[in-house]
Amino acid sequence: MPTITFNAFSFLQKKLQQNNLPFSNVSLSIPDGTTAEMLVQQMQLTPEDVEVVFVNGRVQPFSTVLKDQDRVAFVPQGTPGPYRVLLGFKNKRHG
Repeated sequence: MPTITFNAFSFLQKKLQQNNLPFSNVSLSIPDGTTAEMLVQQMQLTPEDVEVVFVNGRVQPFSTVLKDQDRVAFVPQGTPGPYRVLLGFKNKRHG
């Protein structure tokens, strides 16, 4: 079973905290074949909550299969303009 390091940013932290779910530098064991989209659901979030998924520091499609030792981060909708360009997800959509 793969183990990933998971982080959520901004508004997502509050949502996860309300559901008593971890959100910062957490080691999670996930089933083989888990995609980023499946992890969104596992964390009791909706696809509308998460605009971008980072895997190992790079924006990746929600269809990305997560692997052992991956670092995964969710960024919520509404991240301010300049950061969108700097982080590399201007006009990115679920893929």
